[in-house]
Amino acid sequence: MNKSKKWVIIAAVLAVLILISALSKLYVDWLWFSSLDYAEVFKISLLNKWGLGIAVFLFAFLFIFVNLGLTRRYLNQQIKLTNDDGREIIYDEQPGWDAVLHSTNTNLVFALLGFFIALPLGMYGAEKWITVQQYLNRVAFNLKDPIFSRDIGFYVFDLQLYQVLYNILMPILIATVIAVGLVYFLMTSFKLIDFNLRELNWPKAHLIILLSLIFLCKSWGYRLAAYGILYSSNSVVYGAGYTDVHARLLAYKILAVITIVVAVILLLNLIIKRMNWVLLSLGLWVGVVIVFGSVYPAIVQKLSVEPNEFNREKPYIENNIKYTRAAYNLDKVESKPYEITYDLTWEDLQANEATIENIRLWDWQPLKTTYQAIQEIRPYYRFHDIDIDRYIIDGHYRQVMLAPRELSQENTPQTWINRKLEYTHGYGLAMSPVNEVAQEGLPLFFLKDIPPRASVDLKVERPEIYFGEEESSYVIVNTATPEFDYPMGSKNARCTYQADRGIKMGSLAKRLVFAWVLGDYRILISSQIEPDSQLLIYRNIRERVAKIAPFLEYDQDPYIVLNDDGKLYWMMDAYTTSEHYPYSEPFAGSKNYIRNSVKVVVDAYSGETSFYIADIEDPIIRSIFPIFPNFLQPLENMPAGLRTHIRYPEDMFLIQAKMYSLYHMTDPSVFYNKEDKWNIPQEIVGNKVEQIQPYYIIMQLPDEDHPEYILMLPFTPNTKQNMIGWLCARSDGDNYGKLKVYDFTKQELIYGPMQIESRIDQNSEISEQMTLWSQKGSTVYRGNLIVIPIERSMLYVEPVYLQAEQSEIPELRRVIVVYGDNVVMEPTLEEALQRVFGQRREVQPPKAEKPDTAPGPTDEDSLADLARQAKSYFDKAQNALKSGNWGAYGENIEQVGKIIDRIAAGAEKGEQ
Repeated sequence: MNKSKKWVIIAAVLAVLILISALSKLYVDWLWFSSLDYAEVFKISLLNKWGLGIAVFLFAFLFIFVNLGLTRRYLNQQIKLTNDDGREIIYDEQPGWDAVLHSTNTNLVFALLGFFIALPLGMYGAEKWITVQQYLNRVAFNLKDPIFSRDIGFYVFDLQLYQVLYNILMPILIATVIAVGLVYFLMTSFKLIDFNLRELNWPKAHLIILLSLIFLCKSWGYRLAAYGILYSSNSVVYGAGYTDVHARLLAYKILAVITIVVAVILLLNLIIKRMNWVLLSLGLWVGVVIVFGSVYPAIVQKLSVEPNEFNREKPYIENNIKYTRAAYNLDKVESKPYEITYDLTWEDLQANEATIENIRLWDWQPLKTTYQAIQEIRPYYRFHDIDIDRYIIDGHYRQVMLAPRELSQENTPQTWINRKLEYTHGYGLAMSPVNEVAQEGLPLFFLKDIPPRASVDLKVERPEIYFGEEESSYVIVNTATPEFDYPMGSKNARCTYQADRGIKMGSLAKRLVFAWVLGDYRILISSQIEPDSQLLIYRNIRERVAKIAPFLEYDQDPYIVLNDDGKLYWMMDAYTTSEHYPYSEPFAGSKNYIRNSVKVVVDAYSGETSFYIADIEDPIIRSIFPIFPNFLQPLENMPAGLRTHIRYPEDMFLIQAKMYSLYHMTDPSVFYNKEDKWNIPQEIVGNKVEQIQPYYIIMQLPDEDHPEYILMLPFTPNTKQNMIGWLCARSDGDNYGKLKVYDFTKQELIYGPMQIESRIDQNSEISEQMTLWSQKGSTVYRGNLIVIPIERSMLYVEPVYLQAEQSEIPELRRVIVVYGDNVVMEPTLEEALQRVFGQRREVQPPKAEKPDTAPGPTDEDSLADLARQAKSYFDKAQNALKSGNWGAYGENIEQVGKIIDRIAAGAEKGEQ
């Protein structure tokens, strides 16, 4: 066997293996989609992707192959020339490539050239199938751009298809010209290259026609590029500015005409044969590119715009403001004044019990560490993240923090049976209220332990977690090996997967396919696997939803929900985005339109995945709906228990907040000068200064009659630290998705988070206590500062955690409350609030003087409160003494002493 045949056989074998691998992967994906009742989604996606890819490939291949085939007309042509002494010389030999180009392998060579050029274009086309389908199902935005007066849908849908077509046609034409020109060049001796030879008329005509097509396509490209000025970043704002509209747009129009002229002159040259016309037109094109593409816009910018920038750019600034606000839904933000009054009383706090009861004291970082230390139970369990949500618990609307106990296969016994058949799922969850603390500064659990134990009216009926944020590798269930369920003393409880959302293993042939695709031969040979066994793949929920619907973008923080039926579900927010909303300022580099159009629910036990339309007004999701008719469900179809846990997504809220910090300014003059630019403030977390993150809170908004679940974030003025307002997104019932901003008066100082942090640092009592803790070897961790609007006042709360040098568990030991002039730190929020408001005195607006941190009691009721506090601390001290906890004993006795000092101070004032 000669070498060439050997290589052909090797190539054929490799091709067969690649084909088998691809088909096997498709088969497994088909089975997986079918197991979730999404076979239609798979079929539609596959047919569109492969159909479009093959169509583009065939078009490119045939165009290139036919054009290469046309060069054969020149292959055997003799060229006659006359030498210097008048004798005729006939050139019928070719310079070295005749062995290939004159042989029977010509078609093979041309086919290979066409194949390798067309293949990447076909792959590109296949990836753009959703663009084609969205174009066919496009929906109007009912808003036109201010320059070309086209509906926004033209830019989001139509223009994207045109750009895809251009990106396919231009490379085909350029590659064809290069390939055809190369063939002609290889078939012609260097000494015969003369553009005026009659014998070269066919190659000339062929290449000229192809070049004219390139220039016609380029003219279309200039037309498309003209629309691109709406995404220009050359102006003072994003989008077309004065120079773009009056110079660059003109350049694109002229270039579009010039390239058509060049194409026509090239074609006319086939008849009139005036090469100088061709060169002149090409020179004109290059000159226009330089003059109108670069020089003229620069002149307009320097001489016309910069000396009078605001007046020139004013209408375009207005465009940028209008369309950015529309793209991020900021035009629907309701703005209200929020006048601060410093008359908050203890009675007001009692009237806002739901707000006070749900002030978040636990930060997710220290809480996660605590959960891991006392609730992971076994080394093979892991809390991946801490989620926050709200529940009706014992008749009260409570905000809680919770985390599912997922399986970490890294810490299971590393045998194949253990990793794939036995240790298959996590178990249960831990849940604690955001504001309650048990003894020793630990969280007070509503749900804990294995099996789950509840201290409230919640139930966990299906604690097994097969799908989550941690799981990534496959497992096989319903095998001859019983699954490990949970540890039970010296024994282990066992279970069997009861759902039917896995892929049935079936016959030996199917197992062979699974073994091939997953790269694990043990699937084929294991005696533990039975025909009814089920294969669970794509168990990581992010990977899972992206596999089903890759045309959506997903929130970074899925959260676990305990439904009314006792089952665990994952909820995830999905977004529709675009980079092509005219005049809209981009976020994250390129995206400049976003809607939270879809809510995703994944059953943590079965893996069943459902997609619900949350924003039916979004044109992008409405263009997707007809593509997959039975894929997206109405939000009303979501189980009622889960609908109560829908919340406004933090990722989107943060994007909107960052945009609103600038685009709350609607006056172009104010916007141009950035006179009222806002910032997201900073805070001290631990020992670091960080930007405040949006936080969920249950509170009663001004002018509303009941508490609700909101996501909020304060703002500060640019370069200043005082607070200027706060933005909130509502999450409950019919108010879901509504955004409100409350503006403070600019004539009065409202402390911002960093100013509050500074006041805490400057408080001698707090500073001394923190220094004392540090000297004793404890690590002091300052938690998130929570800003709480309440009854036209602002309350600030910051938890303080201690972590002993030899301990891995941070303990919530103090709560700092700041209101008006008062900065206090107490063991509990209740005690801190009592210390601030227990005297029922009016609090004056903030002053520059150092606040009185040890006020005395002014009536019998406050004296009784202090007595009760003293007794509480004394009892705690006695309990700590009995258990030998000298640190806790000392801290509680210290608090008793402080209370006695306050009583004494009040007595002295009374005597005076």
